Amino acid sequence: MGHGGGMKRAVDPHHRHRFPAEIISHAVWLYFTFCLSFRDVELMLAERGVVVSYETIRRWCRKFAQTFANRLQRRRPKPGDRWHLDEVFIRINGVQHYLWRAVDQDGIVLDVLVQSRRNTKAAKRFFKKLLKGLQYVPRVVVTDQLKSYAAAKRTIIPRVEHRQSRYLNNRAENSHQPTRQRERRMKRFKSPRQAQQFLSAHGPIHQHSHPRRHRMRAAEYRAYRTNAFEVWKQETCARVAA
Repeated sequence: MGHGGGMKRAVDPHHRHRFPAEIISHAVWLYFTFCLSFRDVELMLAERGVVVSYETIRRWCRKFAQTFANRLQRRRPKPGDRWHLDEVFIRINGVQHYLWRAVDQDGIVLDVLVQSRRNTKAAKRFFKKLLKGLQYVPRVVVTDQLKSYAAAKRTIIPRVEHRQSRYLNNRAENSHQPTRQRERRMKRFKSPRQAQQFLSAHGPIHQHSHPRRHRMRAAEYRAYRTNAFEVWKQETCARVAA
């Protein structure tokens, strides 16, 4: 496993864990890359001779996933200048909430936000979260015809071009599919906080191993995959430099 080329880390997240960093990293990768339960990951590790409980795997995912996701996001190229925004409803403890999601023109997930409403205030909150996280303003924003987007855009990013069309926004709608699969596998999210935590980490980790393959030749995909494995090792298995 790689050690990040001697880069210094402020904190070693694996400190005081009795399992090696490689095993923690692999468990988190399995859970967020594939549509698996914690018990599935427990079984897959056991087949390799690693005996660890699904509760421990749950703790690892809760503790490390967002850190790993943040590191992957820092390594990715700057996203595109056209943002596609969309919102779908999700049920949390039987109550309807909305998952707001933004992707760029290449389908890269930019950010997600779980909210209880689908109004102008919610749209403004999402625009602000996007701008703060990405630290640049897009050239074009593409949304469906929800009026809240137009009202929020006029206030937050008034000079950005806004295109509203139910047909232009397939990229954002398609990016919800992995979330829907996970939602079913997890038998619904338990709380808005849990949903936000899971989905914030899931986007970057899942996408890191699932590029848009239909745009790649086989050789390109294999090269991408090899690099993705190496980047994952560097960002999740590196210890603090001596």
